[in-house]
Amino acid sequence: MSLIVTGTVGIDTVEAPTGSREDVLGGSCVYFAAAASFFSPVRIVAAAGDDLPDEHRRVLDHFTGIDTRGLEVRAGSRTFRWGCRYLDDMNERETLYTSLGVLEEEPPTVPDAFRDSQYVFLANSHPAVQMNMLSQLHQPTLAVADTMDLWINIAREELISLLERIDGVILNDSEARLFTGKSNLRHAAEKIIEYGPAFVVVKKGEHGCIMVHRDGIAALPAYPSREVVDPTGAGDSFAGGMMGSIAAQDDHSLHAIQHGLACGTVVASFNIESFTLDRLKTLDKNQLQARLAKFAEMVRVN
Repeated sequence: MSLIVTGTVGIDTVEAPTGSREDVLGGSCVYFAAAASFFSPVRIVAAAGDDLPDEHRRVLDHFTGIDTRGLEVRAGSRTFRWGCRYLDDMNERETLYTSLGVLEEEPPTVPDAFRDSQYVFLANSHPAVQMNMLSQLHQPTLAVADTMDLWINIAREELISLLERIDGVILNDSEARLFTGKSNLRHAAEKIIEYGPAFVVVKKGEHGCIMVHRDGIAALPAYPSREVVDPTGAGDSFAGGMMGSIAAQDDHSLHAIQHGLACGTVVASFNIESFTLDRLKTLDKNQLQARLAKFAEMVRVN
């Protein structure tokens, strides 16, 4: 079934204990779409400036199944840019700079050919922008959104309005606690469900994730990677694997989403093995399925 993602296309500079990269392709839409494409065709809606290098645009063409007709490259505009430095504990990072560029302009319009999309992911952006994107789609089967502490702090009412319209939300543990005031993550997720979503996925970094659903609860560890080179995009690739799997199954039951969590966890474990999309570009489906089977064996309880 048709899957669409709205979010950012960016140019990133990353410093980490493992090395550094300047002016590489990044953005929530990019990582999500690359990960989702291993499971399902995916449509992207985003905006970039005409300073986006041609080689960055060609990276998206590398992944079979990504439809880029919704990528607006605007003449005279500047692409969103972001820089960060990861500390020795790469769960922690410092933002070096943020240049919003095209994100300060009107958001892109969903193409007419995309408005029938059944599975929708609203990557992290202002909840009013997410709501606008959602309003352009015809009766999606499943709509899921990401959010962050910034919007919880400055756009809480808009975020609450969005939660009333969507089926699921993804956020990390600190964001769940910030939004609800609940220290226990199950309690926090249950509180968020009261606003409208059928399920909440709480990411816990290297400690995996939990999902609280109206029909039950699921929890998964992270895949135990030997080495983390660059954590950038891990959350977006996790969401891409999850939503790609759900769209491929055309099933959004508790068990289908639980399977999606496993797919997202495994794709993210590959993503962090290199800078930007370098590892996902070399990943094939046989490698992905082999690690997914290994992960299933790891978490199985007889």
